[in-house]
Amino acid sequence: MEVQRLGIIGSGLMGSGIAQVAAYSGFDVVIVDVDETRVDAGITGIRRRLEREAERGRISTADAQAAVSRLRGATDMDTLESLSLADAVIEAVVEDIAVKTKLFRRLGEVCKPGALLASNTSSLPLSDLAAASRRPERVIGLHFFNPPWALKLVEIVTTASTTEETLADAHRICEKMGRVPVQVKDTPGFIANRLLVPFIFDGIHLLDSGVATAADIDNACKVGLNHTMGPLATADLIGLDTLQLIAESMFEEYGEPRFKAPTLLRRLVSLGHLGRKTGRGFFRYE
Repeated sequence: MEVQRLGIIGSGLMGSGIAQVAAYSGFDVVIVDVDETRVDAGITGIRRRLEREAERGRISTADAQAAVSRLRGATDMDTLESLSLADAVIEAVVEDIAVKTKLFRRLGEVCKPGALLASNTSSLPLSDLAAASRRPERVIGLHFFNPPWALKLVEIVTTASTTEETLADAHRICEKMGRVPVQVKDTPGFIANRLLVPFIFDGIHLLDSGVATAADIDNACKVGLNHTMGPLATADLIGLDTLQLIAESMFEEYGEPRFKAPTLLRRLVSLGHLGRKTGRGFFRYE
């Protein structure tokens, strides 16, 4: 199936980031969120990032303007009628199984026959979402990484019901977006987070036990392990609340202590210090 019209549910950093990559790659994109303020903020962020890239000479001004022209917003989160003609839909909302299940149930009702339905979930069971849609053969996971316009990896997640046609369509979407796909079965954490979360938690435990400062822990990983970003800054980028939700899902599935959210992480989330998006997490941001 040729995908030209793409729906994105969620206009936050992940949703708008995926929408930016899609629009720049030539897809016609509809971004859906709960109100105009959020949709406008998402599209404004996309426009600013593209303009910045044009100013730096990484893309042309004409290409940036063309990408923005392929974007439009909608606020019918309850009905999702604006997605009825979409060839494919990617949801990028909060990591909450009840919220995502409700969305996929509605997508199964309103989307045209044959539309590909994808989730950007990083930890929740895709099979549950596929079942809720009542068209599980066309449901797949497309787990983009943060920020989507900079990181090219996409984990393509399949269930027992995913057809070869759906998998091929997902690969074509990634190829058109210039992403690098890896295929993984439906299992909490997939590849990257199953490796990353315990690593981040070890960094948090080091900090909490007073072994080293946050800056020194991250510098050790950047300089000694050649990582672009240390584990604590990575946690702040992911969002500490999102990280906690991912951990809870993985701990529930595997029952292994290494997936249990550290006390310090939970305390920061309770205080509202969620990382970059709030200006404070393990580090402070202006």
